[in-house]
Amino acid sequence: MIHFPAQRRGPLSALSLRLAAALGLVVLTVAVVFLDRDGYRDVDENGLTLLDCAYYAVVTLSTTGYGDITPFSQSARLVNVLFITPARVLFLIILVGTTLEVLTEQYRTGRRLGRWRRTVKDHVIICGYGTKGRSAVSALLENGLDKSRIVVVERSGTALRQATSAGLVAIEGSATRSSVLEEAHVRNAKAVIIATDSDDASVLVALTARQLTAGQVRIIAAVREAENAPLLRQSGAHHVIVSSATAGRLLGLSTSAPPLIDVVEDLLTPGQGMALAMRSAERHEVGKSPRELESLVIALVRRGKVVTLADKAGAVIETGDMLVHVRDDRPQTTATHP
Repeated sequence: MIHFPAQRRGPLSALSLRLAAALGLVVLTVAVVFLDRDGYRDVDENGLTLLDCAYYAVVTLSTTGYGDITPFSQSARLVNVLFITPARVLFLIILVGTTLEVLTEQYRTGRRLGRWRRTVKDHVIICGYGTKGRSAVSALLENGLDKSRIVVVERSGTALRQATSAGLVAIEGSATRSSVLEEAHVRNAKAVIIATDSDDASVLVALTARQLTAGQVRIIAAVREAENAPLLRQSGAHHVIVSSATAGRLLGLSTSAPPLIDVVEDLLTPGQGMALAMRSAERHEVGKSPRELESLVIALVRRGKVVTLADKAGAVIETGDMLVHVRDDRPQTTATHP
């Protein structure tokens, strides 16, 4: 099942409000009739009890109108003209409006689903919307990827609601199932990010994604244990990130070289100061040393492989190189003049 980004007010909320308004109108009508019950009579010329007033209000507002209870005094007839009849019209408007709104919402959802299926392409699929998945989405958005090009695959209802509340399209189901990944249009995707809670599930997702895409879509996966990284690569993952090993290295650095932790956190935290970025080499930069550029270049990506500046191949920028550099990520503030 595909879940679209949450609207400000869903159909269930609108239905609840309309139902509450209809019940409130019925209660108000019962109160008005009961206060003026001496002006009404039934077919046996008897007065009205509270139950009779409720019965009269319901059959009148629903336009059933059996006629067994009628107003006979001038005041009761005046109340019917000024209040009961307008209340009847308002009650019908609420009922018809509720039906139309539900049908309209279903039609709108169907159109959104059809339009999404026709246009979804070059998107990024996030398998798992836990801590790792949310962090991956944040990084994608910080790098300029539009929310409409991110699709979340998740089984947890809570995580699905969080994803749609964040403005993302979410698909309910397990990413280990080919039908779910096909629902996410994995063949047209740009990349698949596997951020599941277990390494076993990550391997199954990678196998399923590779089988469906024949290796044409880039697969990036995170694993907890380093011993499972080779298995994930064999399963089809192009890049594997070992979360436990990375955390362990950072813990070691925090003891031997505490300032390095601050630098790493700065690079990984958006809007703090420094951030890693990548761009294409410009024409006037070709043939120069990366160290001569104004931006702080730390590596080159040449034909899909990383070239460090310590290598001889990294001494000169070539046509088609991608430059990995550190950019200023501090919020831009506008200077104010007195």
